Amino acid sequence: MGFNVSKERYSLAIVLLNYRTPSMVVDCLQSLEGQLQEDERVVVVDNASGDDSVPIIAQAIAEHGWQTWAELVESSGNHGFSAGNNVGILALDAEAYFLLNSDTLVRDGAIAALRDALAKHPEVSLYSPRLEWPDAASQRSVFRDPTPLSELERAAGTGPISKLLARRIVAPPVVDSPVPFEWASFAAILIRREVFAKIGLMDEGYFLYFEDIDFCRRARLAGFQSLHWPDAHIVHLRGGSGPVKESLAKRKRPPQYFYASRNRYFAKFYGRGGLICANLLWCLGRLISGLREMLRHKKPHLCEKEGRDIWHNLKRPVSPPESWRGEFPSS
Repeated sequence: MGFNVSKERYSLAIVLLNYRTPSMVVDCLQSLEGQLQEDERVVVVDNASGDDSVPIIAQAIAEHGWQTWAELVESSGNHGFSAGNNVGILALDAEAYFLLNSDTLVRDGAIAALRDALAKHPEVSLYSPRLEWPDAASQRSVFRDPTPLSELERAAGTGPISKLLARRIVAPPVVDSPVPFEWASFAAILIRREVFAKIGLMDEGYFLYFEDIDFCRRARLAGFQSLHWPDAHIVHLRGGSGPVKESLAKRKRPPQYFYASRNRYFAKFYGRGGLICANLLWCLGRLISGLREMLRHKKPHLCEKEGRDIWHNLKRPVSPPESWRGEFPSS
């Protein structure tokens, strides 16, 4: 599946993914109004919401006159975050793609700031904007890769272990200057066309979560550079991505697809043996934190039944296939 050759190539395509959050999508489109140039477009992908998302979004586009720069396409089914974004990426031919969650608002000047980043740093291929709350307080948006040792640090959750493995901590402190990153949140990410042309589309074997880590890692291994660009401000409301983040914050048990994605990532980049190693190191860290909780009467800092769920799908962690949409067109 490729581009319709009759379509022109735009300088920027913004892919806005929706799953049962039509009001958020309309708000995001409203925040984009007036920020786009003539050769820039937005494609809203409805990921088979099965509710009234399509008519609500279509009506808003028509009533506000956004059809000159925005269009709505429907996915054939809800095959996950990667698959939905791939539908949008293939819907428009562009020099660069800005992927946005539906639960985002684009601050005035953010698109211009990203244009500036593209012009000033032609050697860079992935740009992460600053994610923030509505009150402008910053959110963590750039991270280090999860590794088997980072699983030990995460499960232990103790000062001495974290100090010893400081370079393995996945979420470093927020920075407000341009810095390279290992991976960034795909709530908002700008990616040049050349990356997709070389490494392909997003891996559709992930239903939700870890697909952004996977893509950034594949891009880095292929030689592409990344840069956090805090001059571009994006509000991330964290209200449209499903129940996982809320579950993690409350230490509740997340859906099984979260662990399926986690285990796919570890098996894909470290092998099945690496996944087992990551799980065993997690168990060691959990033993440490469990002893601390028992001695100090503290509540667990990990999710319910995590010690069981990390072994999910151990026999075939890297199935199904990485993609069913084929290669990204190279020309």
